[in-house]
Amino acid sequence: QVQLVESGGGLVQAGGSLRLSCVVSGYIFSISHMGWYRQAPGKQRELVATITGGGSTNYADSVKGRFTISRDGAKNRVTLQMNSLNPEDTAVYYCNANLRVTLWEAGNDYWGQGTQVTVSS
Repeated sequence: QVQLVESGGGLVQAGGSLRLSCVVSGYIFSISHMGWYRQAPGKQRELVATITGGGSTNYADSVKGRFTISRDGAKNRVTLQMNSLNPEDTAVYYCNANLRVTLWEAGNDYWGQGTQVTVSS
């Protein structure tokens, strides 16, 4: 059974940093892109950052220059380094991976359970 397990959320003051990590466990054939999304109270889930298997990255405008996404393919892990956090970054952060369990299926999106990030002013 495929699972995405996140860690690293918490409470931090404005201007501080946090590092989120997500590991994909279980038997998988391949992972395509991975990424982080977030959902603040009363708002829709939004993209934060994604990274392809080749290392190409994409960021939401609101986090460019502050957040960095990286990936360890050997460990099926994706990390989000978040610097210069502000209260608007407060949300539940979700890890996402598009992966194939077997060679013969198309890629499907899998999600972690979410980790809370709270930035106090």
